[in-house]
Amino acid sequence: MGKVLILNGSPRAPRSNSKRYGALFARYCALETETMELLRSDPKEVAARMEEADNVLLVFPLYADAIPVPVLRTFKALEARPPQNRPTISILVNCGFMEPEQSDVAVAMVELFCKRQGYPMGSVLEIGSGEAILDQPFRFLAQWRIKALARAVSGGRHRRLRVTMPISKRFFLKASTKYWLDYGARSGITGAQMATMEIEGEP
Repeated sequence: MGKVLILNGSPRAPRSNSKRYGALFARYCALETETMELLRSDPKEVAARMEEADNVLLVFPLYADAIPVPVLRTFKALEARPPQNRPTISILVNCGFMEPEQSDVAVAMVELFCKRQGYPMGSVLEIGSGEAILDQPFRFLAQWRIKALARAVSGGRHRRLRVTMPISKRFFLKASTKYWLDYGARSGITGAQMATMEIEGEP
């Protein structure tokens, strides 16, 4: 039996949706799993754990249409000191957009890293509406796709999967706008302040 190393690449790893997605994958995966948070892990330790794994699952949120800093920092460290063992790398990426294909660029970045560094590329799951889908009636759709990803990784198959909430873009925009306005209000931030490009009074 093989082993899957789940790498949580979220900048909010301890309280992230990526942590929840990784836990669901571990629940459904037939192989032994181990989880690490890239935010707080020494890259040397990550490389050492990769030596013992047959598969790596990178779980991360989309940041500015790209991979987040913890993933980028880990890639740079692995380029400088690569492990001798090159496990197959699969991806589970979630984005706040309704369209899961918004994550295509981030996936291409990981694929390029794998190609240049000699890692076999595995399966991909892109989740749209990632901030909301786990806490809505459509949670089962995300679970269904994560199960399919877990089966693909366990069976050594390579699949490209996507999922999002089956609602109209207009309804999604209305609901997400209300969510962020309410979220800002809890922190004393108005909608007008959130619409500016200023951060703490600086343009």
